[in-house]
Amino acid sequence: MEAEAAFRFTVEPEAAGRRLDSFLGDRLPECSRSYAAELIAAGRVEVDGRPRKPSYRLKVGECVVGSLPAPRPSAFRPEPIALDILYEDESLLVLCKPPGMVVHPAPGHDSGTLVHGLLHHCPALGALAGERRPGIVHRLDKETSGALVAAKDARSLERLAAQFKRRSVEKRYLVLVHGVPPGTQGVIRLPIGRDPLDRKKMSVRSRKPRPAETAWSIRRCWDGETSLLEVRLVTGRTHQIRVHLSAVGHPVVGDPVYGRRRGSKAASGPFGAILSSAPRQMLHAFRIGFDHPETGERLAFECPLPADMSGLIARLEAAASAAVPIL
Repeated sequence: MEAEAAFRFTVEPEAAGRRLDSFLGDRLPECSRSYAAELIAAGRVEVDGRPRKPSYRLKVGECVVGSLPAPRPSAFRPEPIALDILYEDESLLVLCKPPGMVVHPAPGHDSGTLVHGLLHHCPALGALAGERRPGIVHRLDKETSGALVAAKDARSLERLAAQFKRRSVEKRYLVLVHGVPPGTQGVIRLPIGRDPLDRKKMSVRSRKPRPAETAWSIRRCWDGETSLLEVRLVTGRTHQIRVHLSAVGHPVVGDPVYGRRRGSKAASGPFGAILSSAPRQMLHAFRIGFDHPETGERLAFECPLPADMSGLIARLEAAASAAVPIL
């Protein structure tokens, strides 16, 4: 049985005034702010020897100590789901997630997820990282396709998660958007948080936003109606690419949540018919780069476009009077 993991942090000047749950969420690998709040509420965390609330504001020099519970074996049955594996060794694997697949179990998705397939492919994951997300370091939305990395052991999981936290992982996407942005490249810097009117959505109009940055460049555009962008995530907020592109008037083609934005021009004629036929949000994580958790070697992998997205692009090519390659 794996033992509990103890931790100890001293509050640095730059962390003074931060909430205790937020502080721990940033410093503990694979620990969200909400999970940190659960640990605090369960009495697993003390500040200078005293229990505190998750909202406690830290002071310089205070000592935060606590422990993480031992991982519980997965409660989910392995399922023989086909996985498109790009790379695999004893520490990790990199795969192409197809559109329509949920990454990890959640209410309403208790079978058929990527986690179920990973547990079948690598049974040892069953005792790793709790029962909900064994081996999962990061996630993609259900309808977003592309490259995803999973860890096979606790040390690899911790080291990979640390890279995501310090933003040293390269994450690049290909995305079809309505219209053509001005210029050939740019950066969107708009803070993102929960939408004040709909808690299921994210928004740049949130009352409690967090900084978010998305870099983009145009790969190709068609008759001024639509563009293929290459996007690089600098931060990793929920729905960041979809929210940012919608906010600047170029929503992702096929996005049912953020796809309509006041002021954005709808395509007409053959382009309108093609774009309206998109079966999902046309967003694909085509490249991921990171340091190997054991060797330190820099690795990078690219995942080919899925058939639905490449097919839509082929139809745009056929309908365009002029397809203009930018990069």
